Formats: sequence, structure tokens, C-alpha cells
Amino acid sequence: MTGQRSAEAPAEDPAGPEGPPSDDLSLLAELHGVATSYQPSADRTVTASAAALTLALAALDIDAGTPRAVAAARAARERELRERLLPPTVVSWSGAEPEALAALPSGTRLRIETEQGQTHTVVAQLPPGVHRLTAAAPDGRTATSHLVVAPPRLPTPTGRSYGLLVQLYSLLSRRSWGMGDLGDLTELAAWAGRALGAGFVQVNPLHAAVPGAPTDPSPYRPSSRRFPDPVHLRVEDVPEFAYVEDRERVRALLERAGRLREAVLEKGELIDRDAVWAAKREALELVREVPLGPGRRAAYVDFLAREGQALEDHATWCALAEVHGPDWPRWPQGLQDPRSPETARARGELMDRVDFHCRLAWLTDGQLTEAQRVAREAGMPVGIVHDLAVGVHPGGADAWAQQEYFAAGMSVGAPPDAFNARGQDWGLPPWRPDRLAESGYEPYRRLLRALFRYAGALRIDHVMGLFRLWWVPQGQPPTEGTYVRYDAEAMLAILVLEASRAGAVVIGEDLGTVEPGVRETLRSRGVLGTSVLWFERDWDGDGRPLPPDSWRADCLATATTHDLPSTAARLTGDHVELRHGLGLLARPLEQERAEAAADTGEWLELLSRLRLLRGSHGGHCASEEEAEIQAVHRFLLRTPARMVGVWLPDGVGDRRPQNLPGTWDQYPNWRLPIADAEGRAVTLEELAGSARLRALVEVLRAGAGAGAGAGAGGAGTEAGAVGRG
Repeated sequence: MTGQRSAEAPAEDPAGPEGPPSDDLSLLAELHGVATSYQPSADRTVTASAAALTLALAALDIDAGTPRAVAAARAARERELRERLLPPTVVSWSGAEPEALAALPSGTRLRIETEQGQTHTVVAQLPPGVHRLTAAAPDGRTATSHLVVAPPRLPTPTGRSYGLLVQLYSLLSRRSWGMGDLGDLTELAAWAGRALGAGFVQVNPLHAAVPGAPTDPSPYRPSSRRFPDPVHLRVEDVPEFAYVEDRERVRALLERAGRLREAVLEKGELIDRDAVWAAKREALELVREVPLGPGRRAAYVDFLAREGQALEDHATWCALAEVHGPDWPRWPQGLQDPRSPETARARGELMDRVDFHCRLAWLTDGQLTEAQRVAREAGMPVGIVHDLAVGVHPGGADAWAQQEYFAAGMSVGAPPDAFNARGQDWGLPPWRPDRLAESGYEPYRRLLRALFRYAGALRIDHVMGLFRLWWVPQGQPPTEGTYVRYDAEAMLAILVLEASRAGAVVIGEDLGTVEPGVRETLRSRGVLGTSVLWFERDWDGDGRPLPPDSWRADCLATATTHDLPSTAARLTGDHVELRHGLGLLARPLEQERAEAAADTGEWLELLSRLRLLRGSHGGHCASEEEAEIQAVHRFLLRTPARMVGVWLPDGVGDRRPQNLPGTWDQYPNWRLPIADAEGRAVTLEELAGSARLRALVEVLRAGAGAGAGAGAGGAGTEAGAVGRG
């Protein structure tokens, strides 16, 4: 996750202003999935405060403000659970009898209406999908529920694939408009698949951002997860761009784009997302004046019909944000409700702008689809790995359009732990588990379906959120939060269903503190985990680096991520100096240096013992650092990991992290181009010609075995066919 972390001593257990909860309040909380305690470590339990439980229940529309209200709410909940025939959503794995149905009274009649419009009376042999289940008990009670029928698990990748990890905005080519775009992604995928034998390219979330001045550059706090951001469009690849009549304005815009590109590549300036979008928006306004041809018009109409209400809501929010600003809780009262007469009237008045934003969504969807098509044609068995952020901005389009599904007054975060004594508040409103279940997880289903249309695989940030999330009441510190549980079986069933329909791989980001059983459950359903070299130690034993044969197989293994130091920075200790220069160290510099050097030294000792360093394998490296980076990746290939990822900046010795947790204005998070060891920006064209990057990839190709060569095709289109050798 992209949350902020710092190394500080753990805080004392928070008890809250009202002290520990009463037994009745605790029982009521548990009946609604609100946790009464959590364990930051195996030997320590922290009790949630009465205030935290009360506020979390209030966000679920449960009054727990007085002892009498608690008693009444508890009695009502117990009666509801006792008398109901079915929960709102029932899960069946491949037609197996769900426990909820086995518990029905003898003689209960079932009627199932499938997605395909068929009617059944038994669950066995139902097709995958989300169906409508009606139960009628002999005593006259009836119930209607959503029945999710999903395959028991996603196919396990049968071979190994290796690929590149990159933050798309940081990947500039000589055709970019000041930041990496979908044209660059398409070029990277074609080159990596054909010339490097790579099986995938993983990118950061490309969700729609909240517009503003300045726009929040973090891709992990989007306006919408359902729709992509048009800032990533390659304007020249829009067919209508060639037919814009005002060629003088086109020339001026291309010159402006060139200046933005040169500022980053030649002058060392930061990526200016707002300036890039201002230029692209002006160009796209011109493009929209060009009439669509009959075929293009038909494709656009199909897109509008397919996306329906969700797209109309998103485009309406974008149009209203142009008038009233991007924070919808500050809009006029009537416009705060997406279904109000005032909003309907405003939509009509702004229909031209609504159509413009619908058009942008269509164009972006098309270029995303094209990138995946090109990746597969280049021989990539997986293709583009997209990233699903854990939540959305509270003032953005999704939070406005789907208000009934979000917990008002709450934010997602993390409890205090050994890394952050104050806990974390990520500023993202959580979904309400009760409303999701009542809807058959409709917004979650539609979100996944939209992403899987152009994703060969999906990385899920903070995948533990499928099980529980730390809810922080607004205005309170993160210590005053508590965990709220989700129906993990239903969340996983929907995920497996939609991924299997798309033939896609799913990768869960499960780094950090994970409650017992979560990784095992994910693995049993075919969801891969994430393993980062520097964190893989024998924590239950001597704490030393974990040998390769002790790693798990069902994972994406990498040397680093966007939130961590590059491999070169970690090997040289530059990451310590960076944090020291920004005043972020909690301990003396020499102590931090010594600890970092010891950590790195233990890994280098293991690499040497395994004969993975230069000297054991021969070959030529330009520097000791380059040899060590290659050895790190040889090590990853020694593990049984099914997917091995190379952080693209590692291929040219980049020293700077893309994001430095614990900073805001002190460090240019999410605004740096890929650079070499001296900090000079490196273009996509230069990456393709880099001898250092080629040498690193040759390590992977050699380790992957025969068949991983250039242009090697995948073994099929299913999620299980990710091997290249």
C-alpha cells in the first residue's frame, strides 16, 4: 500500500476518551462485523475504544449512542439473524451446496433465475454468474438473495514469466507530451515482448484523477477507479486528430508539447501533470469538433450503451466539477445528490460537456485496449498488468455517484504498528459491507469487469481489504479507528468469477502485517501474492535472508516497488542519505547507515554463497553495482515464484524512489522521470538501446530457460498460460 510509514516506537494502546467498550456494545459491534480489538503483533492485543465502535456502527446506520440504544439495536440484529432465511448474498463455488442453503428448513422450495434468463430449482450445475435466488419456507417465510456461482479457483500459472514494472507517467519517449502516455505503454509492450521475451508489463493505477490546481499526483487517490484518466491519451493516435482543420493551433499545441517534453528530458524539471493535461485538453477539444465516421460513431454509441448510467454519472460529475470545483460536498445542495431534479436539470444544461467527458472515456478505453492487444500480439502471455487502488477520493466522481455504498464520516487507514506509532489515515472512504451485500456487490462487479476488459492481469493494492479495513472516524486520529469486516468469501468469489471470465491473472499486494489465514485463503483461490526480496527473511527463526527454495511459488517476486528504494540506492546506501537530507530519520545517521549496510551485507553474503555474483557466472559488467543488481535478479529466478518482475528504473541504475512515504512537499513524489545513476532523464528510446538494461534482461532470459527468446508466443489465452519456456 502507498500509506505513509516511519520508524518510530509503538504507541501505547489507545483506549479512547470513553475507555473500553461495554460487553453489550462489544456484542453489538461483533454482530455487525465491527472488530472490538486487533493484534499489531502475535503477543499483543489492543482493545478498540467505545467511541471507535460507536462511530463505526453509526456509519452503518446503527444507533449505539446510549445503553438503551445499544440494547435495542442488539435485540433487533439478533432477531434479524434468527428469523431471516438467507443472507443478502450467497456464494456457491462451482455449484457446490452453500452452507446457507443447507441450513434452510426442510421442505423449503428454491427458484433460481440465472443471468442468462433460465430458471432452475437446484444449485448444482448452475453456470457461473450472479443469479437471483428465491426461497420459500413451509412456514410461509420467503427470501430473495443474490447467488454468486464462481469457479473454485483461478488457474495456477503453469510456467514462469518475467516482465517489467514501471510508473507510466515516468516513462517518457520523444513523442510524449511531458509525461508517459498510452502510446509509450504500447511501444514498451511491443518492444519488451518481441525483443526481450518479456511476459508482462505492470503499470501504476491509471484511474481518473481529481482535477484541480495542483492535481494530486498520487495515482492511489483517484476520483474514479471505474474510468481511466484521459491525461494518459496519446493525442496523435486519436484518428480524428489528423483531420482537425485549424492546423495553426495544432502546430502551436505540438510545439507546446515539445517544450513540456524538453523541460523534463533536457532541463531536469519535474513532470507537470497539470500543464500536460491543459495542453491535451485543448487538443482534445479540437478533436471533438471533427465528426466521427459511421463506424467510429457506431463504436461510440455501443460504448455509451455498454457503460450506461455509470458513465453518465462520471461524465456529469466531470462537467459539474468544471463549474463548481472538484469537491462535490461543497456544491449547491441539490447537486450533491446524483439523482436529484437539480442534477438532472444541470446535466441537460451541460449536455455538451457531459458528452465531451464521455468521449474522453471512450478514447482512453480504446487506447488501453489497443495496448493490451499489441502486448499479446508481441508474444506476451499476460500482457499489461493494471493496478487497482484501494479506494477513491472522498470528493471525487465515484464517491458522488455511489454515495449509498460508502460509509459516511469514515476513512480507510491502518492501525498503529512498529513502523508508525500514530497509525495511518489514507483519506479514502470505505465501502459499506452491508450495502455491497444487499446489491449483490454490483459496484464491485462492474469495477472489476471494466478493468479486466483491457488487463491481462490485475494487481490489487492492499488485497487484505477484501477481508477487513481499518476505519478511521473523520476528525479523529488513526488510533481511534477499528477494523470492519467484509464478506471475504463473497468478495473473492466475485473476483474469481470476473477474472476467470476475462482469462486474467490476479496479484494481491499482501506486504506488511497480514492477519492469519489471509494468504492461505487467497492462495487457495488462485490469487498470487507479492514478495519483495528485502522483506523475505526467516522472521519465525533467525531473521536472516530467506533462501530461494523457501520462497512461496504463488507470487510475483521483485527486488523493489514504487514505494521503496531502487535496488541501486539500497546497495549503495543512498536511500539512507536521502532520508537524512530530508530530516526523516528517527535515529542517528550512523546507526541508520550501519543497520542498512548490515541488512544489505547479509543479502550480498547469501548471493555470494549461492555463486550468483560476477566471478561465479562470468560475463562482463560495467561496475560492481551492476553485477550485484544482476545477482539479485538471478536470485529471484532461483525462487519458485511464478512471476518475476524487474523495476524498469533498476535497468539503468536509477537512484531515486518514485514515492517516498512520510513526505508530501519535501520530496517530488509521483513526478520524476526514469533517470540514470547521475539523475539524467532516460527516454524510452534510450532504454531500448541501453546495454545495461539488455544485460540485466539477458540474466532473466538465461534463467528462464529455452523458449523465452524474442517473439516466443504464449501457451494460450487463459490465465494459467503465462509461461514462456
